Order: sequence, then structure tokens, then C-alpha cells
Amino acid sequence: MTDDWVSLFSGGKDSSWALYRALEEGLNVTRLLTVHPGDDSGSYMYHVPETGLASLAAESIGIDLVEVDPGDLAATTASDSAEQGDREVEPLEAALRELHGELDLVGVTAGAIESEFQTSRIRAMCERLGIDLFAPLWQRDPDELAEEMLAAGFEITIVQVAAHGLDESWLGRTLDETALDELRELNDEYGVHLLGEGGEFETLVTDGPHMSRPIELEYDTEWNGTRGRIRVTDAWLG
Repeated sequence: MTDDWVSLFSGGKDSSWALYRALEEGLNVTRLLTVHPGDDSGSYMYHVPETGLASLAAESIGIDLVEVDPGDLAATTASDSAEQGDREVEPLEAALRELHGELDLVGVTAGAIESEFQTSRIRAMCERLGIDLFAPLWQRDPDELAEEMLAAGFEITIVQVAAHGLDESWLGRTLDETALDELRELNDEYGVHLLGEGGEFETLVTDGPHMSRPIELEYDTEWNGTRGRIRVTDAWLG
């Protein structure tokens, strides 16, 4: 028995921090699992932009990646967000059931901070599968979490923004102490979450203590006046 863990992984800061903390705690993470909902899916459950870079991150981390393509989640017919959230969990749960047959699967890691919508569904899925959930960010103070990520050496790149106060200049910007100070001001003025938990911004971890080589990016930016994202044109390990 090896007590295998699977890390639910997008390449963003929250799932990366959950993975990092699991490794620090000595959990035997033997797979990363990424769901690719599609760039325009409007997913309620999953990080959307640039999940294709998860394979580069996995190579740098040195843990095998399992990729799940659930099809066009935007085309899923659901009467409300709750039903759509339930349906979005189905391909994830199916992938974990398949892994259950390959591994001595005892649990998954998840990077949820405040979203009861996401966490309740992941927790219920774990109960159905008879496995544990490691969610080290859950209900933590976002300011403390941000400081811990930076102190640990996480290099975090902002890849999408969608909130008052976040303009085109934030696209591709590194989330460092200066950016965090500005986010604190935007939190006071507009209520922008310091870690983007409400979808205000999305990130990619391009380097960290759990990675052997940094991810290097070339990209274009797209901006529609109120929101935008980067489109990666090339990426490699440095």
C-alpha cells in the first residue's frame, strides 16, 4: 500500500499551493489531474485560461499528469448553476474512479479558499469515492495566504482579469509585493478579492520551490475594455 494522492491541478496559484503544501506535509502525490473545460466554457467549477500549460508545469514538478477533456461544458444544458456544477463534477469523478483502479488512492488535494459551491461538490465526490480531501487554503485569510505564497518563492503570473480596477496593464503582470499592495487598495475601493477568488483574476505559477525549472512564456493580450486575458503563443521550460 502506497497511499497515493491525486492533486486537482490547473497550474494556477491556488491548486499549486495546495499541491505544494501536500508535498510539504509528506503526502505521496503521484498524479496531477487537470480538467480542460475550454476557453469559453463559462465553467462554474474549474479554472479556465491556459490550462494547456499544466503539462509543462507537471514536467517541471516531476509528477505524472492526467488530463481530462469533458467536452464543451458551455453546451451543457442545465436549469441553473447548481445543476451545471453537479454535471461538471461528473468527468472529474469518472477520471478519479479510473485512477482508483490503478492506484492506492486515498485522497485528493484542492485549492478552494472560500467557494462553498466548489468545495461542497468536491467534498461530496470524495465521500462517494471513499477518499479524503486535503484543502489547506480553505477558509484561510487571503492576505496571509498571499504573503505565504510569495515568501515560499512562488512566481505568479496574472493571465486573466475581470474586475473593476484591473485594467490591461495587469495582464502578464507578476503578482509580487507591489501588486499585492495595489490589490489591497482595490479590495478597499471595489471589493476585489486579494486572491481573485470571485473570478476577478486568474493566474499561472511559472516558478516555485516545487518546480525544477521555470516556465517561460511568449503571449499576446486580448482586451475588450472591461476584461481581458493573455493568449500564450509559445511556452517552454527555462
